[in-house]
Amino acid sequence: VSDRDRHLFHFGTETTIGDTSTFDPMFIRFSDQENFNEYQPTSINTAGTFRLDKGNEIIGAVSGKDYTLVLTDTSAYIIQYVGPPFTFSVRQMGTNCGLIGQNALSYSNGLTFWMSGQGGFFMFDGTVKTIPCLVEDFVFTTDGNNLGINYSANQLVYAEHNTLYNEINWFYPQSNSEQSNRCVVYNYAEQVWTTSSLNRS
Repeated sequence: VSDRDRHLFHFGTETTIGDTSTFDPMFIRFSDQENFNEYQPTSINTAGTFRLDKGNEIIGAVSGKDYTLVLTDTSAYIIQYVGPPFTFSVRQMGTNCGLIGQNALSYSNGLTFWMSGQGGFFMFDGTVKTIPCLVEDFVFTTDGNNLGINYSANQLVYAEHNTLYNEINWFYPQSNSEQSNRCVVYNYAEQVWTTSSLNRS
């Protein structure tokens, strides 16, 4: 739901309402203002649609202070309310920074952090920024002693914000696991990375 104007978004939906054969993973539909039952655009409502053009599918989204950050598998977009006649503006904010899994992003205190499917970690504070990471190879590759992530279980990646210690935790399955058994932590106050394991019975 968009914050101030209260429209309900559907990310990845039918281009024709009620026709499942028209499903488009890059298509966005939003409701009339404060009316989640009305999606058909007319001259007297603010319902509408648009399609993102960079990527293969929308992976996740998060609502910020006055915007919605949408992440595809390759790119980042900002949706902001601008009022009639267009209702929303859509701007591409970054490329090669796609989200690895639906739950691999965390928003708090005006900052959004996420793990990318292309490898690496990113943040958004008004612009998309790469977070320098000393454990990137350990997390994303399986060469040598690196445990690496199981890319086929990408939807098991979860991000969690620990406000007490200014940390973002990403829980993920290593390359030979179907359960989340590893964790990588970024302390954004001290800009320090740590890794750990989760014992599973």
